[in-house]
Amino acid sequence: MTVSLESIEILLVEDDPGDELMTREAFADNKIQNTLHVVRDGEEALDFFYRRGAHTEAPRPDLVLLDLNLPRYDGRQVLERIKSDPDLCDIPIVVLTTSAAEEDILRSYQLHANAYVTKPVDLEQFLSAVRQIDHFFLTVVRLPRQA
Repeated sequence: MTVSLESIEILLVEDDPGDELMTREAFADNKIQNTLHVVRDGEEALDFFYRRGAHTEAPRPDLVLLDLNLPRYDGRQVLERIKSDPDLCDIPIVVLTTSAAEEDILRSYQLHANAYVTKPVDLEQFLSAVRQIDHFFLTVVRLPRQA
């Protein structure tokens, strides 16, 4: 298996400070050198993607970790918007949420999520899940790169 040494831009769309902290910890524990950007609601996520407001200098994300339950625009609305935009639809989006509801899983895949991961409540399992997502997207699959 080939390990990518290239750093990638990861956008975490997460309104829970505790989950943000655990995600940061998972990246730090795993010595992951990727750049993690964090936005806290759906509107700010769209601003990041479209480089508006405080995010005019935002990089194009190589990977997005998206919570479904967000203020303003929820994760489903963000997912639908990004996956229907021809300029952004190729960005891999992993839904990372507390919901294990079958309708949320089905709807996320109907909206073209690349993966759906239910957040474990146990700290070690949460850290492991984030590490596995990172490992998969950095070492197993090839991500589309913009010129």
